[in-house]
Amino acid sequence: MGAWELLLVGVVIALGLCGVLVPGAPGSWLVWAAVLWWALKDPQPVAWGVLVGATAVLLLSQVVRWALPPRRLQESGATPLMAVYAGAGAVLGFVLVPVLGALPGFLAGIYLEERLRLGRHGEAMAALRTAMRAGGSSVLAELFTCLLIAGAWLGAVLWG
Repeated sequence: MGAWELLLVGVVIALGLCGVLVPGAPGSWLVWAAVLWWALKDPQPVAWGVLVGATAVLLLSQVVRWALPPRRLQESGATPLMAVYAGAGAVLGFVLVPVLGALPGFLAGIYLEERLRLGRHGEAMAALRTAMRAGGSSVLAELFTCLLIAGAWLGAVLWG
């Protein structure tokens, strides 16, 4: 695999790392797809080892992401209506302030739903903080997984 192709794989991995932080973006799958592309174009044993390890770590991360945080969110009082408000807020924020507005819009949607449900600012802020903590662990787990995969890829490229 040439230097330009390796650089392109690195760029796709970097975009995937950024995608982890954007709500709704398939960041971890983009990182995995870049490693898959690299392994298919450069079929060395170390490349296949990195791909198998990345697949295993990513699947484990997805199980943790899909199983634990929703349970914590449900325990915190999150409802499907909250998800609707949060999603609508994220879309509205994305339209008003392209890309960067999605996260504040998401949080504003949760706050608005909780304010309407609970009626008081202090209780709505407490509910928003709880939802952020419950969802934040999911994002951090996914980001750590992607950084682990990116580090394994970089190590294999530099020392492989």
